[in-house]
Amino acid sequence: MFTQLNPPIPLHIIGKGDGHALAVIDYGQEHNLIWVTAIDETGEIWCSPNPEVRMQANWSMGRPRSMAVAASKETLRRQASTPA
Repeated sequence: MFTQLNPPIPLHIIGKGDGHALAVIDYGQEHNLIWVTAIDETGEIWCSPNPEVRMQANWSMGRPRSMAVAASKETLRRQASTPA
């Protein structure tokens, strides 16, 4: 089942960065949910399995940034600063 999200949900994709989920795909019981997400920094669209998806921090909801998101952002920062 393909479900368009309205409004999009702000998420972090481990190894890709912050973005907004535009839709979710549910293939059924034996599969992870797949989050169709537009990455803020690159504009890329990624279909990411549920274990790679984290909610962004939300101060007003009392949700701190997860340690997995902090580690992912640090890795992405190091990769961006390393000369190719």
